[in-house]
Amino acid sequence: MTTNRPKATHPHTVTELCEAGGRLYANALRMGRITRVDADPAPCLMELALLHPDPDDPDWLRPVPPAVALAQRLNPIEHEIAERRRWSIELSDAFEPFMALSTQATAATHSITVLEGSDRINAALDLATSQCHTEMLTVQPSNRFSEHTIMQGLERDRALIERGVRIRTLYQHTVRYNLEQLAYVGRLADGKVEYRTIDELVERLIICDEAVAFIPTRDDQKVALELRHPGLVRYLIKVFEFMWGRSVPLSTGAPYETAPDGITDIQHSIAKLLVEGHVDEAIARRLGMNVRTCRAHIAKLATALGSGSRAQLGFLIAQSGILDQDH
Repeated sequence: MTTNRPKATHPHTVTELCEAGGRLYANALRMGRITRVDADPAPCLMELALLHPDPDDPDWLRPVPPAVALAQRLNPIEHEIAERRRWSIELSDAFEPFMALSTQATAATHSITVLEGSDRINAALDLATSQCHTEMLTVQPSNRFSEHTIMQGLERDRALIERGVRIRTLYQHTVRYNLEQLAYVGRLADGKVEYRTIDELVERLIICDEAVAFIPTRDDQKVALELRHPGLVRYLIKVFEFMWGRSVPLSTGAPYETAPDGITDIQHSIAKLLVEGHVDEAIARRLGMNVRTCRAHIAKLATALGSGSRAQLGFLIAQSGILDQDH
């Protein structure tokens, strides 16, 4: 009596042909055929159409030639690839006119570019300054300038001066005691070059011709942003002009003279930052001095106000009213 067994299945793709299926298919190709019984362990061979019934003997199966089997599977794949390639060409053709318009309108004037590494930053600065023809604005916090930085700045600024470009630069007051930087400023003395100082500067900034601005994104100055968006550049120019209007020309006397209350301008700036809760290191960084000098000024401030402790100093600063005076 014959029983109807459920049809065995062995689902997987032809690219994942199982070990039993691969071995039996190879045997069938070598022998020219294989019995149905022998092929039972790998029903996937029938599912993937790698075997077909022998027309002369129903108990045997014959292998489909590999070239034929491969062509049967490649045809639909190649058709899909051709169809997708056609779609991609049609999409490219449809958007190409708009891409051209976008490039003309915004690529050069609205870009924000990340510059990584000193070499790339300097290359971008060299290009921007070589194209500058009207005015360059710079903010240079900190009075720590290496000889290499000074020489690089001299070369760049001289080329600008020769083209008649106006240069305005903001430093912190502490630069007045940096002999190297004062010598640098002296070598560039010219009617179109102005230097001013202010007590506190937050970050470095360079602007060329109201067209491009450079700002750092890390304290180590190894990563910067090149900004060519008109709105951002205009905003940064307003920030510069705000600081410029509150600065002191470098050619005038030092702004550290003692006021009638016995507090110098620099100590007034330190007092303001102390009340805001900044630690010594942060105050020194923001005022462009080393921590040792900063602490010396804090000690003088404490003596002037008669403070015996750091906590008392903050209270006495607030009580004295020196932050309400115009220094």
